Amino acid sequence: MTKNIFEALGIREKNGGTIIGLRESFDNKKIKEISSFSPANNRKLADVTITSREEFNQTIFEARKAFKEWRKVPPPQRGDIIRQYGDILRKHKSELGQLVSREMGKSLQEGKGEVQEMIDICDYAVGLSRQLYGKTIASERPNHHMLERWHPLGIVGIISAFNFPVAVWSWNAMIALVCGNVCVWKPSEKTPLCAIACQNLLVRILRENGINTAISSVINGDRTVGNWMTSDPAVNLVSATGSIRMGREVAVEVGKRLGKLILELGGNNAMIISPQANMDLALNASVFGAIGTAGQRCTSTRRLIIHDSIYDDFVDKLKNAYKQINVGDPLDEDNHMGPLIDQDAVDNYLSALNQIRKEGGKFIVEGGLYTEKKLESNFYVKPCVAEISPDANIVREETFAPILYVLRYNTFEEALTIQNSTSQGLSSSIITENVREAEYFISSEGSDCGIANVNIGTSGAEIGGAFGGEKDTGGGRESGSDAWKVYMRRQTITINFGSDIPLAQGISFDF
Repeated sequence: MTKNIFEALGIREKNGGTIIGLRESFDNKKIKEISSFSPANNRKLADVTITSREEFNQTIFEARKAFKEWRKVPPPQRGDIIRQYGDILRKHKSELGQLVSREMGKSLQEGKGEVQEMIDICDYAVGLSRQLYGKTIASERPNHHMLERWHPLGIVGIISAFNFPVAVWSWNAMIALVCGNVCVWKPSEKTPLCAIACQNLLVRILRENGINTAISSVINGDRTVGNWMTSDPAVNLVSATGSIRMGREVAVEVGKRLGKLILELGGNNAMIISPQANMDLALNASVFGAIGTAGQRCTSTRRLIIHDSIYDDFVDKLKNAYKQINVGDPLDEDNHMGPLIDQDAVDNYLSALNQIRKEGGKFIVEGGLYTEKKLESNFYVKPCVAEISPDANIVREETFAPILYVLRYNTFEEALTIQNSTSQGLSSSIITENVREAEYFISSEGSDCGIANVNIGTSGAEIGGAFGGEKDTGGGRESGSDAWKVYMRRQTITINFGSDIPLAQGISFDF
């Protein structure tokens, strides 16, 4: 099956299974490689060649040349290229979804859903290609008028994380490309095959249309390769998704050269469950938010803040729901949750369980390694629920695993204080039928997160809205709304159509 997926996605093999590099101009005589393993069974999928410094320099050189051509293409024509890419993604949604599921470990439904997000952002970018609007501005000087125009930046560097190995790249790349930029993508070293597949499909479209394929490139490797990109002044904008630690390092490197930056970092997301909540809705949102992608989403629900009057009843419902969760091979659509990405993730999960115990937490649903049935890797863990104080240190940390904390509150003000008490500020949610609570939650005095949801969970976002968070989450915005402006440079233009030169602010010089 894997071989058929590789063939459909244009992944070529050489020298006993080593995946060759992406740019045909390179001879790819490498020694270093990344091994891609499936967390579902810990079997090697392929070895992927690491980009050398020489190849990185050549990639940047080719990207700069391609930009000079691509920026001249009218935006609607750029949009048509993205439309064709969306069409080829529709054609290969099943194969790419399977590859995402196999290489990352998320369920097959989520893998296909991630590809659907790519298709959706392509559709959005096509419409955007005819709406890259500016403004006209009234001038204080007679016979003058002012304009505001937006121009492409140049090279957009994209650093993506393992948990969304294709969607996050597309959120950035499709908007950046339709704005007239070119892209260089450094994917997670844990999911390099997904990047190669996406690039191959895009290259297919570009060649069919006679477009320079260097408008999109992939560089593979560890943080060393990423550092080359973040420190290169030729890369006009760096959009980085990952941990807060990584984001701080990227911010320093890009800041040294005064480059532009989008940061999408950690989340420690909470859901407030009001006594006036729809309990069935709250339960479904809580469970999916906590176990979707095995708790490895930046928008995963980490904290449930439950009113004391309904706390015991809701926790009982939660315990019953968790008994029905199927853990296993992500390609089996009967399973709700697959494995964690690797052994480091498992170790962090087990360490968090120990810390919960040390800080006086009580497990309502026990965690640990998943041993209920024989599975092909040791990366499967139990989704767990812990009752603990909201002031516990572990609650303020983001553990990328299916650990859900349940916390009590008595007053709405107390719930908001708990919600806003962490340093991360990505997603938040309230489940309530009380319109006053709902409106206050989304007011300036309510949630301090970039995303505030009412009667839906913290997890999942539509591409039409700008995606991103505040505080340690980085403050960046990607995808919809007017996030496209970040990928462009603003130019203010003043035109004098008279015969005199009146100066601004009434200043006069006589000669």
